[in-house]
Formats: sequence, C-alpha cells, structure tokens
Amino acid sequence: MKREIEYRWRARELMARHGMKNSRELVAPLRERGITLSGSQIYRLVAQDPERISFKVLTALCDIFNVEANELVTFTAANAKSQRQERTIASGENIVNFADAYKPVRARILDDDD
Repeated sequence: MKREIEYRWRARELMARHGMKNSRELVAPLRERGITLSGSQIYRLVAQDPERISFKVLTALCDIFNVEANELVTFTAANAKSQRQERTIASGENIVNFADAYKPVRARILDDDD
C-alpha cells in the first residue's frame, strides 16, 4: 500500500522564538559553523519547504536553534487512498459492500410431481 508523507518545515517559527526577524540574521551563525550560503539561498531555506537539505546545514540549524532535528522538521504519514476511493468520497455515493449486502439462498430442487 502506498503511503502519503507530509512534512512541516519549522525554521521560520524557530527563528521567531529566538528573536530573529529576517533570514539575513542567519548568515553570521551559519558562517560560524562553517557554512557559507548566499542571502537568497538562506531566504529560500527559511521561507520555503526544502525538498533536499544537506546534513551539515540541518545540523547547523539544529545547533543554532538548540533543538533536535524532529523539532525542526515534523511529519505525518498515512496510507494513501486510491483514486476510486477519493472519487467515491468526493461524490458522496453510498458504498455498499457486495459481500455484506448479498446473502445467497440455498437452492431447492423439486420433482415435477410435487
């Protein structure tokens, strides 16, 4: 079964907790940890959900904000619904499970004389 994974990147929230008002305030702390990124790279890192991130940058951010990685990135995973299930749910159709709705009746064979 397919799984849908959603994640939430919380860099901006952690910046606010530490009194940082804009992404430029991360330039110096990142440089202190040996990471040199341009202002636009840091802005994208803060403002958007990154699809890829190096472990070095991830650990530096965790060190800057004094948090664990699971506090910087939170995620949820759930079983994916099939397109048929999504269409049925969206249309509001009543779904009847055939196996539950149909009960076979035992056949009786009668002679022509009866």
